[in-house]
Amino acid sequence: MIESIQLYRTDCTDPYRNLAVEQYLLEHVPPGVCTLYLWQNRRTVVIGRNQSAWRECRTARLEEDGGFLARRLSGGGAVFHDLGNLNFTFLVRKEDYDLPRQLGVIVEACRLLGIPAECSGRNDVLADGRKFSGNAFYEHQGRSYHHGTLLVDVDKAAMGRYLSPSKAKLQAKGVASVRSRVVNLRELRPDLTIGGMAERMEEAFRAVYAVPARRLDEADFDQSAIDALARRNSSWEWLYGRDLPCSAEYGGRCAWGEVSIRLSVEQGVVQEAAVHTDAMDWRLSQTVERALTGCRFRLPELQERLGMSGLDGQVVQDLCALLAEQDF
Repeated sequence: MIESIQLYRTDCTDPYRNLAVEQYLLEHVPPGVCTLYLWQNRRTVVIGRNQSAWRECRTARLEEDGGFLARRLSGGGAVFHDLGNLNFTFLVRKEDYDLPRQLGVIVEACRLLGIPAECSGRNDVLADGRKFSGNAFYEHQGRSYHHGTLLVDVDKAAMGRYLSPSKAKLQAKGVASVRSRVVNLRELRPDLTIGGMAERMEEAFRAVYAVPARRLDEADFDQSAIDALARRNSSWEWLYGRDLPCSAEYGGRCAWGEVSIRLSVEQGVVQEAAVHTDAMDWRLSQTVERALTGCRFRLPELQERLGMSGLDGQVVQDLCALLAEQDF
């Protein structure tokens, strides 16, 4: 039974640290308490625990634009965060987990704004028949959280720019996202700000639970523990090394011949490369295969390996352009 609530809102927009704080809050949630955590990430694609980064996101394009790829603990599909999006997390002990009540906070916050909202299925909240909040869930050692997005004024063009999967024939055994029609709440309430949304969420949280409330501060946290989690969250091993096996195929015609490249990727590293070509240079296939095997599946590093392969400069340039065209 929830006897009190806690609120924590951060100005930090670093996704790795924000997700670290979320995990820290989960690991330290007291009995009989529900915590509401409000946070924002800047230009970030967050993928689910069991998703392939390359299937869900144009990772190279995101990186070139100064964005971030992050992986969360919960399942579900890929989502785009920017500063027009407010993220929320409800954290409780397992016995106090109450999804309808938690979703009720979102619906009540919208009611306070004069926006009719309704829950759809288990994962989404709709306004005007369109999705503005997607939700995901996680449980560990008797503690649970429910988190999601609140689209206030998200850049929808950027959402499509980064979330669409690669043009390459990328195949993976991970979980694919389901795209939905979305709406920004500012389309329904033009004067709405992120600050205003956060205030209504806090007001609704207090009203729905109607128990004593306490506001948390950074001084309440073990910063060294959060730092360690943030380092894990930003590591290659966490972001890409946890990917399920996948394969990518690239093909094209160049002045020197036609070429097809197939890469088998596991734990974010090219385990095997197969190259077929009608080029006159009989060494090309085995040279490219040798260069790419063992390379991390990241465009700049694949291109660097090709540049060090000893192949003719024009061939290297064409192969690098072929990879880049596939829109990682």
